[in-house]
Amino acid sequence: FLLQVDPTYTGRVGASEAALFLKKSGLSDIILGKIWDLADPEGKGYLDKQGFYVALRLVACAQNGHEVNLSSLNLTVPPPKFHDTSSPLLMTPPSTETHWAVRVEEKAKFDGIFESLLPVNGLLSGDKVKPVLMNSKLPLDILGRVWDLSDIDKDGHLDKDEFAVAMHLVYRALEKESVPSQLPPSLIPPSKRKKTSVFPGAVPVLPASPPPKDSLRSTPSHG
Repeated sequence: FLLQVDPTYTGRVGASEAALFLKKSGLSDIILGKIWDLADPEGKGYLDKQGFYVALRLVACAQNGHEVNLSSLNLTVPPPKFHDTSSPLLMTPPSTETHWAVRVEEKAKFDGIFESLLPVNGLLSGDKVKPVLMNSKLPLDILGRVWDLSDIDKDGHLDKDEFAVAMHLVYRALEKESVPSQLPPSLIPPSKRKKTSVFPGAVPVLPASPPPKDSLRSTPSHG
């Protein structure tokens, strides 16, 4: 991991590089702020190797539902997970166009659940998704937000990719992570990214203002 944020072996990781890297953990800014304060107790504004190690350990603790404090450093936890670091030697993160925060193995699991709910024309209605969401025992306001965020095209149904977003958000919420108020770009399915700026019904059939006269000259008028 250190190679990624300190490729030139300076032994220091600046605040901005560390922040960018730690954000890939998917943890909230509040938790990452706590982690930074513990990893840089003297407020130097950078992390040395030891500080960076502390930060990684605390990320792992937070991802596994433990409190972020120095006593958590003694816990045995799996290594931290960062969304686009499939290999520690990977210097350039994948382009945002193709990178999707839902991991491949997660997607396979969610697709299986999706198919088991018997979608119609590749879509699940709210009635079919609701029991799955309720099953998580999360508060209703959280589940409502999960639905709103995952029904990206606002058609009242979830397709396979939207369902994966919903499940991803539910699993994150169960790990005590907060559900965002709007979908981060990395969570928008690649299939939906071109369409998100235009909502159904928002495209006017006629141009709002008449085209300039110059553009009319080139087309001959008929009758």
